[in-house]
Amino acid sequence: MQIIGQIQFWIIQALALLALGAEIFALVHAARTRSDAFPAAGKQTKVFWVALLVLAAFMGFTAIGPTGGLGLLSIIGIVIAGVYLADVRPAIDQLLGRSRR
Repeated sequence: MQIIGQIQFWIIQALALLALGAEIFALVHAARTRSDAFPAAGKQTKVFWVALLVLAAFMGFTAIGPTGGLGLLSIIGIVIAGVYLADVRPAIDQLLGRSRR
């Protein structure tokens, strides 16, 4: 039974690393985007999104390691990054004329 626990641990760690990668990607995108693009796209300000995404990345970072896991705070961080990537980023990219490949 110990091997099943180890497999579960490594699966959770892989998912936590993927989530952290998405959170960092969203944070970098928000930080590199012009400030005026956020209100022009009808979204909250750049400061709001960068602050939320820093918090999300921190929550994602805490999920890594032997004491981590995909707990409630980690899931909140994933949701914040998901909202940014699914709603805010496409609106800003469309406004700025950035193409998606």
